Amino acid sequence: MELNVGDLVTRNSYNNDVVFKIISIEDGKYILKGVYIRLIADSNLQDLKKYNNEIEEEERNFLARIEEPFALNRQEYFYLPGKILHIDSDPDFLNRCLDYYEKVGIWAKGINEKEENVPDKIIAWLEEYKPNIVVITGHDAHYKKEEETLDSYKSSKYFVKAIENARKYEHSHEKLIIIAGACGSYYEELIKAGANFASSPKRVNIHALDPAIIAVCMSLSDVNKDIDLKSILEKTKYGIEGIGGIITKGTMYVGYPR
Repeated sequence: MELNVGDLVTRNSYNNDVVFKIISIEDGKYILKGVYIRLIADSNLQDLKKYNNEIEEEERNFLARIEEPFALNRQEYFYLPGKILHIDSDPDFLNRCLDYYEKVGIWAKGINEKEENVPDKIIAWLEEYKPNIVVITGHDAHYKKEEETLDSYKSSKYFVKAIENARKYEHSHEKLIIIAGACGSYYEELIKAGANFASSPKRVNIHALDPAIIAVCMSLSDVNKDIDLKSILEKTKYGIEGIGGIITKGTMYVGYPR
């Protein structure tokens, strides 16, 4: 079997559960990026199987569910959803999230930046765009070690520092909603640093759109009411195993008459 950069594959040793794109081939190792999941991996040729659309229907059903319109009374009222700043190290996933924001009618600014550069730049971006919600995401990985520290993770230390700096700009969890993390991130430390929502309570992979789903829910939740936390988390692909958070208020203002 011959496989090339750009081909879609799954891994036999993981029961072919995740679809990857081959992004490079280095010294016989195939470097893979998840098509739907925020995951970077590597593999040898023998473990790879060319993808033939087994998971496509499940993905279509998931996308149809999250793109269902929110129940808003547009006959009498008008709505001012919260603005979103989405910072993502992966340009493909960033564009997917921006397309999702556009489909549901929410203003969003996207910035493609490597995880390690975000902490030094985030305050300037917050000052420039003045969002109600900031998403800080990309790729992460949990390296299982005897002692659990930030060094046990690929990118969590950068997410933590970016959150801490964002909280220097705005201390209030209700004036600035922070959604942070990627696959397998150090959930407890991200929440402790000041995130409203973070991945990953069970150190599992998360869907490319999971941070954006939370951002949309917060953008379209009433600024005067506490959110239904469990209901929002259940909208993501892997629920409370993938993302957790704290109860806070939404960011959307409601006006009358339309």
